[in-house]
Amino acid sequence: MSTVACPEWTLETIAQAAQSWGYHAVELRTFGDASRSFACDPALTNPEKIRRWFGDRGLTVASLATGLGFGEAITPPVIGNVITDSEVSVRAAKRAIDLAISLECPLVRVFGFELPTREKRSLGVARVADRLGRVIDHAHRTGVSVMIENAGSFMSVQSLMDVVREVNSPLLGVCANIANSFVADEGGESAIAAAGTSLMALRVKDLARGSDGVMKPAALGAGVVPFAPSVAMAAARVSGGGVSGGAMPVIFEYDRAWLPGLASAESVLPAACEAIVRAAGAQAAAGAPSRTPMARA
Repeated sequence: MSTVACPEWTLETIAQAAQSWGYHAVELRTFGDASRSFACDPALTNPEKIRRWFGDRGLTVASLATGLGFGEAITPPVIGNVITDSEVSVRAAKRAIDLAISLECPLVRVFGFELPTREKRSLGVARVADRLGRVIDHAHRTGVSVMIENAGSFMSVQSLMDVVREVNSPLLGVCANIANSFVADEGGESAIAAAGTSLMALRVKDLARGSDGVMKPAALGAGVVPFAPSVAMAAARVSGGGVSGGAMPVIFEYDRAWLPGLASAESVLPAACEAIVRAAGAQAAAGAPSRTPMARA
């Protein structure tokens, strides 16, 4: 479960709830050192306390989720390299990696984000890859990997793979957001296939059209995003030995932090965990022998 569902809770409360609801791990959303946006931002708490709160309940921190992107253009094109600080996101990502190390967390989530509309796409991809490459250098030999999620100008995983191939490092992988893939007419199963061996995590969320006609986050199974086939496909990859380390997080995200009028976390997250486990279990029942833990919610 992602903490964007309960931004006002403390980390200790989240650990207690996650255990009681059946989750194996938690993704912690962070805004960095100076932020006070979330009561549960791990950058604001002693890492040893966080490890103890979660470890005592048999939980791990599966991922540290940032909102960092690397697509911002340098303007003016030449002199901008001198007068513009183009390293802000790189430095912030390096600090996130340092925080992940202290939490014994194996993954840091970032984005590519928006590219200028009139820019040649190959130039934008190269810029994102160059900045990400410097972040990846910082992760070397730390035990932390970086996963880039499909969103913004890289709404499909297929489009995101241009960046992954450009960086060309085993420390950079993909977090496939199946809701964004759905919006991009790619579909979750196609997204997983496009990521191939670069897939590091699956992000599951549902969307439903509100009374104003706008698509909004919904309880899992109450919207239009078909999540079960993607979860089953991820579980098959794990049980078939196609995932490094023998497990891969399946992260349920419910964006209540950005839309506080949504139903409470307590009314949505327990059932979401059960639905994800059922979807993965259906795959196992179909005949794939499970040699390792399933993709964990």
